[in-house]
Amino acid sequence: MGPEKGTLVGQEYEVEVGPVAHGGHCVARTPEGQVLFVRHALPGERVVARVTEGEEGARFLRADAVRIIDASKDRIEPPCPYAGPGRCGGCDWQHAKPGAQRRLKAEVIAEQLKRLAGLTPEEAGWDGTVMPAEGDKLPAGEVPRWRTRVQYAVDPATGRAGLRRHRSHEVEPVDHCMIAAEGVGELGVEQRDWTGMESVEAIAATGSHDRQVILTPRPGARLPLVELNRPVSVLRVDEKTGGVHRVHGRPFVRERADGRTHRVSAGGFWQIHPKAADTLVTAVMQGLLPRKGDMALDLYCGVGLFAGALADRVGDKGAVLGIEAGKRAVQDARHNLAGFPRVRIEQGRVESVLPRTGITEADLIVLDPPRSGAGRTTVARLSSLGARRIAYVACDPAALARDLAYFREGGYRVRTLRAFDLFPMTHHVECVAILEPAKKGS
Repeated sequence: MGPEKGTLVGQEYEVEVGPVAHGGHCVARTPEGQVLFVRHALPGERVVARVTEGEEGARFLRADAVRIIDASKDRIEPPCPYAGPGRCGGCDWQHAKPGAQRRLKAEVIAEQLKRLAGLTPEEAGWDGTVMPAEGDKLPAGEVPRWRTRVQYAVDPATGRAGLRRHRSHEVEPVDHCMIAAEGVGELGVEQRDWTGMESVEAIAATGSHDRQVILTPRPGARLPLVELNRPVSVLRVDEKTGGVHRVHGRPFVRERADGRTHRVSAGGFWQIHPKAADTLVTAVMQGLLPRKGDMALDLYCGVGLFAGALADRVGDKGAVLGIEAGKRAVQDARHNLAGFPRVRIEQGRVESVLPRTGITEADLIVLDPPRSGAGRTTVARLSSLGARRIAYVACDPAALARDLAYFREGGYRVRTLRAFDLFPMTHHVECVAILEPAKKGS
């Protein structure tokens, strides 16, 4: 072992801020040439960066911009009083104008596509923009209230609800969260005492008045009597199994999208932005152009959002197979799609279930994998099914770019790519890529 490396936490450097990187920060270098990932900065600024993580000789350090010497023209005063160095970690870009946030996201997508898939925006059929969701273009200083699911952490000392600080277990108590949807804000979670709870998740459904809170108690703690400002159903997370149990009211919320109501049980996956489900269904269906009689796959299908949209459009001569790992989500999907006799939902991981189904061909495929992507093996199998078009819905541009490179090996090229700002103020961005067999005139 060499000499003990010294921590650099607290050390300050005056730096020129370089390009945006994936993860809500920008890249700079210390005078010694060590890489700094700086939060609360913007490209081109000159700032004083204070190190929050890292030591001498580390590959990179993390830092916060604690003083702005030369500000970018894209900088604004954060609308949220809880945003800023060492404060709430829920948002990444409160200090950037909305249009600038979308440009930063576009730069990240372009960089990931280039680095991991070797694609320019033109080669990916992308116009280089990130589209705001309908209704999200607001006057300066106003913030879209888009977050229909908010996971509050509880401060163990005070019992107050708040949000975690960046990369920390510490809780920033908040009186209200500006990006929380109206239906969440109206519950008044922040005004209650949650002593004994680890976290409180609040959910306000889109298209119904259903509201739900999911409590995760600390070991041995008793559940409080939940009295909020609006009627709400209450669930709790079992500390031993992680299972979710109904305490009071319905165990599900009803979400509306694509003209249908979807049951989503026990905090199951549903898009967070109220316009996200419809925005994504529209983008996927415009890209796939389903025909009557098509055989379609919906992988990582959740409660059946895309499977239902496909079933609607391929008609009773067509068929849809959905695959989903979560047991509750599968029950919900079967319930939500009960009106479509030609839809089948299989439970299990895509990589193990797909080979077992015996399916050797499909006309259309939708996949909406988790943040880590689908991976080489699954992509190779999908590429072998001869689909006319494949729609890939991605919440992480790095995973998308990696998988696009695997699809290219499997003989598929990107026809179009669209990007949507369904997570304003944060670094997250949603993409929809439409692929087709490469041989067409390539």
